Amino acid sequence: MTTASTRPVPFPDDVTEGFWDSLRAQTLSIQRCARCSRFNHAPSLTCPACGSEDLRYEPVSGRGTVHSYTVLEDPPGPGFATLVPLVVVVVELVEQPGLLMVANLLGTEPAAVRIGAEVEVTFEKISEDCVLPQFRPAGA
Repeated sequence: MTTASTRPVPFPDDVTEGFWDSLRAQTLSIQRCARCSRFNHAPSLTCPACGSEDLRYEPVSGRGTVHSYTVLEDPPGPGFATLVPLVVVVVELVEQPGLLMVANLLGTEPAAVRIGAEVEVTFEKISEDCVLPQFRPAGA
């Protein structure tokens, strides 16, 4: 799915480049520590669990549950004017307790969102170089 917009786009750096590269390939990859095997998101220079600098990106299932959410009624910027109301979710990925990711929830009316609802990743191409991870109800 491609959306023409003036939405802000992320600028990958040395730490986050593997994450954004995986999204362009339609895969969700999360940083994982080679020493303690703990997943880490958002990407960082060191493992928050053991301090190791040996972090690698590993594909994950993209499945999870809604941990929390909010509904934006007013656009946070001009590029979002046609997207409101916008459901922003915090998803706990199935790979590890406490592995949280923030994204938009697509395909669900705000009143229908429930904490604990099963969701899965989908990929939204917002420019030639940028694909964002979003979520949708599982099985949709």
